[in-house]
Amino acid sequence: MPAFLLREFLESDDARPIRILAEYLEPLRRFRDQEIQDTVVFFGSARVHSRETAEQRLARANGRGRRTGPAARAELARLKRAVEWSRFYEDAREIARQLTAWSLTLDAPPHRFVVCSGGGPGIMEAANRGAYEAGGKTIGLNIELPHEQGQNPYVTEGLGFDFHYFFMRKFWFAYLAKALVIFPGGFGTLDELFEFLTLAQTKKLSRQLKVIMYGQAYWRELLDFRPMVTWEAIDERDLQFLTFCDSPDDAFSELRQHLQKHHITPRAPHDAQVPALAKTSTGDPGGAG
Repeated sequence: MPAFLLREFLESDDARPIRILAEYLEPLRRFRDQEIQDTVVFFGSARVHSRETAEQRLARANGRGRRTGPAARAELARLKRAVEWSRFYEDAREIARQLTAWSLTLDAPPHRFVVCSGGGPGIMEAANRGAYEAGGKTIGLNIELPHEQGQNPYVTEGLGFDFHYFFMRKFWFAYLAKALVIFPGGFGTLDELFEFLTLAQTKKLSRQLKVIMYGQAYWRELLDFRPMVTWEAIDERDLQFLTFCDSPDDAFSELRQHLQKHHITPRAPHDAQVPALAKTSTGDPGGAG
């Protein structure tokens, strides 16, 4: 039997380079087949629920009658907070819907500015859902974990990916991204945010990047970048990537202005039907790498 058919070998330490290469080449082929030119990436907490779900859970808790004790009060407070946080789910959904509806009006055969997320629940689901409701394609870059998170149901068939290696998943987030929308989140969201900021600062991205920090109250309380400028750990211009927004309309307006200014150019006639990923033998669209 040929070595490439031997499962025991393919899952061995010796075959790790082959598995890594597969997580580059297989998504590359699918993106090219689906004519995906570039993306706008949404990051944020997986723990945020839709308003409908959050309100239903709170109603069920209230319907069980008056409960006393610290545990009951803490649970009720958590459910009320989940209703408040559900606005971020609905706002992510609306931004993705507006962005996708606009992108579908562009005179470009390849799919432009496709909404991309981690493919899981919370803000990821909201972004994929908004793009789905607008009638566009939408991407989910999932990661295999011990407690596996499944793909949300709004990811386009054929554009849901399951990665073993975190760094290959991050590579595909960065490879096609023209902008990010960062919603309140935890360690994973911060990791992804600073990964992109580092790539942009060190000019490892060969294009202009816009970073929308959504939910000023959360981010201003959590992060203060000014001391890094004061202490000269970063330059003032390094903060130019960041824009803070609090409404879907403002976020979409910022995204549209950025994408129109930096990423929409007149197409040459001979390029009219050629997706960016199909233009070179390597498939490199000028992204990170």
